[in-house]
Amino acid sequence: MAERTRLRARWRGFVERTRPVHPETERVLAERWAALPGRVRTPAQSLGRHAVGCEGTHGVFPKCNLTCTPCYHSADANKVRVDGGHTLREVTAQMAYLRERRGPYAHAQLIGGEVSLLSPDDHAAALRGMRDAGRSPMSMTHGDFDPGYLRALVTGPDGGLRFDRVSFAAHFDSLMRGRRGAVRPRSEAELDPFRQRFVDMFRDLAAETGLRYYLAHNMTVTPANLGQVARTVRAVLPMGYSMMSFQPAAHVGDQRRWKESYTAVDADAVWAQLEQALGRRVPHEGVEFGDPRCNRLGFGFLVDGGWHPFVEPSDPVELAARDAFFAHFGGVAFSGTPPVLLVVKVLRVLRHHPGDLRVAVRWARRALRRVGGPRRLVRAARAGRVGLMTFEVHSFMDAAQVGPAWAMMQRGEVATDPVLAATQERLAACTYSMAHPETGQLVPACAQHSVLDVQENAQLRTLLPLTPV
Repeated sequence: MAERTRLRARWRGFVERTRPVHPETERVLAERWAALPGRVRTPAQSLGRHAVGCEGTHGVFPKCNLTCTPCYHSADANKVRVDGGHTLREVTAQMAYLRERRGPYAHAQLIGGEVSLLSPDDHAAALRGMRDAGRSPMSMTHGDFDPGYLRALVTGPDGGLRFDRVSFAAHFDSLMRGRRGAVRPRSEAELDPFRQRFVDMFRDLAAETGLRYYLAHNMTVTPANLGQVARTVRAVLPMGYSMMSFQPAAHVGDQRRWKESYTAVDADAVWAQLEQALGRRVPHEGVEFGDPRCNRLGFGFLVDGGWHPFVEPSDPVELAARDAFFAHFGGVAFSGTPPVLLVVKVLRVLRHHPGDLRVAVRWARRALRRVGGPRRLVRAARAGRVGLMTFEVHSFMDAAQVGPAWAMMQRGEVATDPVLAATQERLAACTYSMAHPETGQLVPACAQHSVLDVQENAQLRTLLPLTPV
């Protein structure tokens, strides 16, 4: 009898673990979708259907040892001491609140100033805390640290791996000042060796330890380097990154670092450079993530150096595959789920929607045709020339608009001014939230950097002065 009870309990546990979508995930996705402005609730919208959105930390280590023009940090950010104890307390509290409000799984960025100013042990403890809260963490860095730091971060005292996988987003552009070996770069090309060196650190350690990693390349774009984006894309593509993200500069943060007008650079200008680099159109209409005025995405993959989209929006077959995915697999957590469990989850979905298999086969045929057929794909895979590549343009908004629009939203007021109304719509559809458990708020990143960072960093100057009192 006791053995039968144990078997039943194990079976119930297995059924629950392989449930395709966690009940809390269903709830938060539905809430997110319902809260989106009507104009972004389109068939292409992934926010609220596949993702609840990205998350980020704030006020955990605002200091940075590079000076960038521009920089979205407030003027007080570099007057705050990096303190591991403070970082861990804040990360733990913020992640617990995100777990409560946004469900059991999401992607979260360990971000503030420069993450490598944390000791390797404190950095590792912060990542562990984020994982314990169900988050998939990504460390945001300027990349100017040594292989020894990376080794100390991912391995423990016994030399074994602390993590089976890590994610980093490294920011490289010629607007940054103070990088070792490139203190004042005159062009984006000067930074290519540093971009490659960053990937090589992970590649070398992976070859030795089996570490898995995901690397993103970030780049701020202003009129000063807009014309160099295409060349940079061509240079970075073969290096080993899985994402390239571009941020057209906005007038936010430390005003002393606003050296030029940034209004000449928008998503269209950056996207044109991207398409010039790839020699093809990069469709972004097939899958959206939030408001297209804020985010423009090209989800795809590389085969033999050529980029191909996952969804070609001009093809009804591929749009049907996208729609079936959102409808039946949208809430499934594909990353972070052990492969065996993921296979069972997919099979459980297909049990109720067997027609999706036919839809998937039709999509796969289209994709194979685009890359030149299965033989070419297999040859490229054997040569290690197949990989994911996502392109993103993320457009922040100017503080002059965000401040009053956010203040009105806090008062429950809907703006009538067209510019402020558009700003409110974009804030409501923001894909990137920061947790404030002390006030019970989830704050859009633009509001955090334009409004809340100023007061927060001023308070941190007292709490964590550079010279302890």
